[in-house]
Amino acid sequence: MKNGNKILLILRHAKSSWKEPDLQDYDRPLNKRGKRDAPRMGKLLKELDLVPDLIISSTAKRAKDTAKAVVESSKYKGRIELNHSLYGADFDAYLIALRLVPDDFNKVLMIGHNPALEELVRVLTGKMEHMSTCALAEVELKITSWGSIGNKIEGQLINTWRPRELEADKQ
Repeated sequence: MKNGNKILLILRHAKSSWKEPDLQDYDRPLNKRGKRDAPRMGKLLKELDLVPDLIISSTAKRAKDTAKAVVESSKYKGRIELNHSLYGADFDAYLIALRLVPDDFNKVLMIGHNPALEELVRVLTGKMEHMSTCALAEVELKITSWGSIGNKIEGQLINTWRPRELEADKQ
């Protein structure tokens, strides 16, 4: 991180199952592909030295399950902050949650849902990025305090990774 800038990692939850039609959307678990992809993204974070200082996740089952898999495979040692307001929300809810992050956390991973995550990337970087399930975006923010994050372009999209684009040997 240059000049004390903050790094925001944005991860869409892994692929969820539709096998049980009676389940509420909020309670849908990961499907087979989701259970494979979430640990792959955690391993990627570890390989790229992007393991976060803090993870903030939606409370939906598929997001929490994604967070748990990422924690395990990345060897993340911190806590997962569960935030119910991220489920079914627009990008503003994500900005509000970020503004509450203590400034001693320099690298934050947010796990949530579309279309809010795609809009969050666009608002912060000016770039339209397709966030397929379990896609991970790295955004460098030109801020020194999370409390100052706003609804304007303040960051640079460094990279985006999607599970299907990762090499087979990284599984």
